[in-house]
Amino acid sequence: MSYQVLARKWRPRTFATLVGQEHVVRALTHALTDGRLHHAYLFTGTRGVGKTTLARILAKSFNCEAGITATPCGVCSACTEIDAGRFVDLLEVDAATNTKVDEMRQLLENAVYAPTRGRFKVYVIDEVHMLSNSAFNAMLKTLEEPPEHVKFILATTDPQKIPVTVLSRCLQFNLKQMTPSLIAAHLKHILEVEAISAEPAALNLLARSAAGSMRDALSLLDQAIAHGAGKVEEAQVRDMLGTVDLDYLFSILDALLAGDVAGMLRVAEGMAGRSLSFAAALQELASLMTRLQVAQFAPEAVPEDLPERARLLALAGRFDPEYVQLAYQIAVQGRNELHLAPDEQDGFAMTLLRLYAFRPAVAGDVLPRAAPPAATSEGARRPVAASPSAPEARQAAAGDDVSPAPATEPKPEPAARPADDPPVETRAAAAPPVPPAAVGEPPDWHELLAALKLGGMARELGQHCGVKSLDGTRLVLCLSPMHRHLQIKAAQDKLQQALSEHFGRPMQLSIELDEVAGETPAATARRQRQERQEQAVASVEQDVFVREVIDVFDATLIESSIKPV
Repeated sequence: MSYQVLARKWRPRTFATLVGQEHVVRALTHALTDGRLHHAYLFTGTRGVGKTTLARILAKSFNCEAGITATPCGVCSACTEIDAGRFVDLLEVDAATNTKVDEMRQLLENAVYAPTRGRFKVYVIDEVHMLSNSAFNAMLKTLEEPPEHVKFILATTDPQKIPVTVLSRCLQFNLKQMTPSLIAAHLKHILEVEAISAEPAALNLLARSAAGSMRDALSLLDQAIAHGAGKVEEAQVRDMLGTVDLDYLFSILDALLAGDVAGMLRVAEGMAGRSLSFAAALQELASLMTRLQVAQFAPEAVPEDLPERARLLALAGRFDPEYVQLAYQIAVQGRNELHLAPDEQDGFAMTLLRLYAFRPAVAGDVLPRAAPPAATSEGARRPVAASPSAPEARQAAAGDDVSPAPATEPKPEPAARPADDPPVETRAAAAPPVPPAAVGEPPDWHELLAALKLGGMARELGQHCGVKSLDGTRLVLCLSPMHRHLQIKAAQDKLQQALSEHFGRPMQLSIELDEVAGETPAATARRQRQERQEQAVASVEQDVFVREVIDVFDATLIESSIKPV
C-alpha cells in the first residue's frame, strides 16, 4: 500500500474535527441546523488554515443522503465520493489556471442544469482573486441570483483583490492563523495515534516554524519523522530546520552580563561552524527579549510549561528593564540590516558588539542599580563635575584600568598652596557635596535634575516632578496624578540611585501623587520651546523678502513649517 502524507491523511472530514476555526464552525453549524442556507460563501485566510477543507465539509452537509445537516454521516455514497474527490456535482475550479472570461462563461452556462446525483450543484472556486476583471463581471449576475440548486463557495488568500461587487454578494468568513500551542497540541495527538515518540520541545519548534499553517506543520512533521528515523527529537528537528538552539542565545546573554565580549564572539563562531542562520538567530533573540520583558513586568504571565521559564525568571532580575527594550530594538534593527553587511556573520557580530557598546555606563553594567556603598578613604566618590566620561565608565565596569586622557594643550601649573592645606581631592572625599539649598529647604529641582545626568524613564519621571520637602537624607517629590503612569519602580530606583551618587550619601526618595506647585522641568521645557517657536515665526514674518512674497503673490505663511534654529 502506498504511503499517504499526514496532511492528506489527517484532513478533517467533519466540523467537529476541524482545529482552530471555532468561530466559523459555530456560524455554519447554526445556519445548517436552522436551514438558513446562503447561495454564496467566501472563505479567506492564509495558506493551510482550512479553506478548502471547510468547502468540502460544507458540500457534504448540503448533499448528505441523510439530509441537510451540520453532521454529515460520512458513509453514504455522496459523502464518500466527496471525500475521494469524485462527486460529479462538486466542481472544484482553480482560478489561478482558469482566469479568462471565456472559461468562466463556459462554467456558468452549465449552472442552469439540475444536479446529476446530489441535492445541490456546488462550485468551489479556489484562489478566486486570480480571476480577471472580465471574469468577475461575467459571474456577477449568476452569483447574485443563482438557480436554487446551485451553491458557490469561494476561497482566497488575498480578499483585497476581489471586487467589492463580488464581496457584497457573498457571506464572508475570515479564517484565523493557528497559534503555536494549538498546532503543537494537534501534532501531539496525531503522533500518539500514529504511535510515534516525540519530544514536546521538538513539537514546539515545528509549530513555530509553521507560522500559523496546519498544513505546513504536518508537512514539516512528515519531514521530521523521516529525518529522525521514526522519532521526533528536538536536536534532530533543530538540525533539520536550521533553527538556533536557545542555549546559544542564553550563552550570549550570560557573556553580556559578564562583560565578556570575546565570549560573545566565540558563540557567534560556534554558530557559524554549524551553518546556522544568523537572521533566524536575531529573530529568536528578539523573541527572547520579548519573553524576558514579560518575565520582568508580569512573571505570572510566563507559561508554567515553558521549557526556559526558570532561566528567563533568573535573567529577569539581572537585566535593567530599559536595557531590555533597547536590546530588542538592536536585535530587530540588526536583522533588518543583515543583508547590507559584508556577510551575515559580520552583521551578527556587529549586532552583538552594539549590544555591548550600548550597555548602561555604570558600575554593574546591565545589572539593576543597587544602593551605593558607603564611601571609604581609598575610593571616595568625587563631585559630579569630576565624574568619569561614558567610555571610561564602560571600561571601569569591564574591569579595565582607566586613566584620564592626556590634555590636548598644556595647562599652567596650579599655584602653590600652604603645606597645611590638604589637597582638593582629599577635601572632596572628606566632605562630599551637599544640596545646593540649606538642609530643610527645597533645592532648585531644575538645576539638580540637570546635574544628575539621567536618561530614559528615570529622566522622564524627574522632568514631571516638583520638590515638596527635603529633610536630611529624605527627599519628597510631587507628581501630578495625570502622570501617574510614569511612577515605575525601576525609574524611581534609578532616580534615587542618582540622587545618592550626587549627594555622596544614601538618599531616601518618596514620590507623592499631588498637584505640583510651580513649573516642573517638563513644563518649563515646553514653555521655552513655545517661546522659541513664537520668536522664530515672528522673525520670519518680519523678513523683508517674506513680506514681499506675501504681498505680491497673496501667499500664506505656514507656521508649522517654521522650526527654530
